[in-house]
Amino acid sequence: MKRLITSYFFMILSLVPAGAASGRQPPPAGAVEGAPAEYTLFSVAELERGFLALAFGSDLRVGLTPRGIRRFDHPIRAAVVAGGSVERSAAMTRVIDEYARKVPSLRLSLVSTPATADIEVRLIDEKDFKSALRAAFGAAITKTFVARTNPQCMTSVQSESEGGVVRSISFIIVDKGDAVFFDCAYHELLHAFGLSNHDQRNPWTTLNQKRMVGYLSVYDRDLLTLLYDRRIVPGMTAAQARAVLPKVITDLGLAAAPKPRKSR
Repeated sequence: MKRLITSYFFMILSLVPAGAASGRQPPPAGAVEGAPAEYTLFSVAELERGFLALAFGSDLRVGLTPRGIRRFDHPIRAAVVAGGSVERSAAMTRVIDEYARKVPSLRLSLVSTPATADIEVRLIDEKDFKSALRAAFGAAITKTFVARTNPQCMTSVQSESEGGVVRSISFIIVDKGDAVFFDCAYHELLHAFGLSNHDQRNPWTTLNQKRMVGYLSVYDRDLLTLLYDRRIVPGMTAAQARAVLPKVITDLGLAAAPKPRKSR
């Protein structure tokens, strides 16, 4: 049977800090200077709402209308393609290792050959960004997306009509400082794994384009853990996901215990 492929493109746009939220802690050790606080305590409803907003839809899409959940359904191999005027390949490798360590269900590993990778991360200078997109996707697609936005980084995700991701390519700019590099690195990998949308109203996720985060937040780690649970399958509709999410969140121990009501 012929396999139908859909491509999705995700870009980082304007970036401004976000305000505080519940369960506030300092940013994790090693985060860039100025990184926002870590948000760690979430209810079932907060995790469910964020998952449904970010795992379905896309603000930039080419091809078929998506049917539902998109994610890899097999172990994921990632490769870093070094480039640009600032050496960032070791740092990018550490970011990928962190995802592999903190979200084991990704079954994520590094490979040295991009041709064998499921996720290819290309490191480039800002001046080469548009030409790299044209080389990868063609002039027409690049012109459309650049005209609609002013991207700093971008991820292309190809998926089957049934929802399985076939391949992702991320472009990460290396020469605009640590804050931009790490924000792009963590943000674009979330897209590459299957969290395809943005939510500017969500104060906890890296996928809020009004925030600059630059680390793997507890909230985004939890959403990826949900996405790669065996009960959340490629092609699942929002209604089907909504029906099982509360139990999955509870079973995985992701939600904070509800506060007891005060007696009157």
